[in-house]
Amino acid sequence: MDTIASIFSFITTPVSWVIVQFHSVYGALFGDDTGWAWGLSIVSLVILIRICLIPLFVKQIKATRAMQTLQPEMKKIQERYKNDKQRQSEEMMKLYKETGTNPLSSCLPILAQSPFFFALYHVLNSIANNDTVGVINTRLLESAQQAHIFGAPLAAKFTDSSSDVAALDASLTTVRIVTAVMIILMSASQFYTQRQLMTKNVDTTVKTPFMQQQKMLMYVFPVMFAVFGINFPVGVLVYWLTTNVWTMGQQMYVIHNNPTPGSKAQASYLDRLYKRVTHHGGTRGRGERAIVKAIVAKGRDRNEYERKFINGLSKASFAAQADGTVVKSEVTTVDETEDGAPATSTPKRQQPKRQSKSRRQSGGSHGGASGAKTTGDSETKTSLTKSDGPQDAKPTGDKPASGGKSASGGKSASGSTRSKAQSGRKGPQRPKSPSKK
Repeated sequence: MDTIASIFSFITTPVSWVIVQFHSVYGALFGDDTGWAWGLSIVSLVILIRICLIPLFVKQIKATRAMQTLQPEMKKIQERYKNDKQRQSEEMMKLYKETGTNPLSSCLPILAQSPFFFALYHVLNSIANNDTVGVINTRLLESAQQAHIFGAPLAAKFTDSSSDVAALDASLTTVRIVTAVMIILMSASQFYTQRQLMTKNVDTTVKTPFMQQQKMLMYVFPVMFAVFGINFPVGVLVYWLTTNVWTMGQQMYVIHNNPTPGSKAQASYLDRLYKRVTHHGGTRGRGERAIVKAIVAKGRDRNEYERKFINGLSKASFAAQADGTVVKSEVTTVDETEDGAPATSTPKRQQPKRQSKSRRQSGGSHGGASGAKTTGDSETKTSLTKSDGPQDAKPTGDKPASGGKSASGGKSASGSTRSKAQSGRKGPQRPKSPSKK
């Protein structure tokens, strides 16, 4: 570790100068030799460095978003070359090169902090060895050696012997308890930061090398901090615990206000945005308008949560505009289907049910019987009318009307009944007019 710290010795002087400047401010409030003055100086150094790294953090977020948009293409490559891992890796690297994305972009903030971390380690290690470093002279060196944080000297380590700790005017038990608690907090904060990224802000429906990398980092980094933490001075543990807490808070802010599309965090954010929009009657702020604008621009490419958001606005008589604003709409927009296409609300035309052969035959027989009855009544009425007519009617010895043809030369009632039953026509029929002789 000393060799690595010496490599970054070029930045030792700037780091020591920043610590001394903050110490002069906090020393006037808490005393020059107190642990509060030196501890808060290290915390302020972390905050200053992280503020300077905000542009790099924004670049990291954009790169992560780009990786999320590439996941469908990655899935296609995995399915196409699932039996050829080498070809799969080559196609993945080709895709990264064409789109200008980098799967290692999530490590950029940590890599950028490395020089400051090792420079601070070199400064604190020099204080423990009673050596001046950078702008820290002999007077400041004695003041730093007397500073204790919760009873542990600023330059003490978990692996120090009892004689080394006694030289710093402290107890070995106190030093180990304080350093152990700080190492546990440092590892736990790192694990929680990665876990909330994996469980809330990543679309886990697609398995990609990026996802595997994030899962690996979630377990590797805490173990690394626990292993190397026993060799870190208390001041370095303060530095790293502070930067982990900053990263955790910064990531929580991003997840809450600008979640990754398709993640659980986006579902929660869109639910909150829907309630705010329907309550206030529109979007409020540039951030909300940017989110709505991006959703509208996607069109059919919207995911499940985005379609649900647009459909909810439509049902509440609101319409999302292309510029990100939401206005009151008198016409309710129809819902979208899963593929993003509008779903029509017009009911389908009901086709009549097709009757079975038995039902058709039974209906025809009923109709034929009805027709036969009606025809028979008509023939009876006709015969009664004819009997009241002139004296040239047929004698009573003629054949009855029920057999063969009638006296008027037409078909008989039974023949008419058979004809109607075969035709299948229902209901009363017009009686035939009697034929003239």
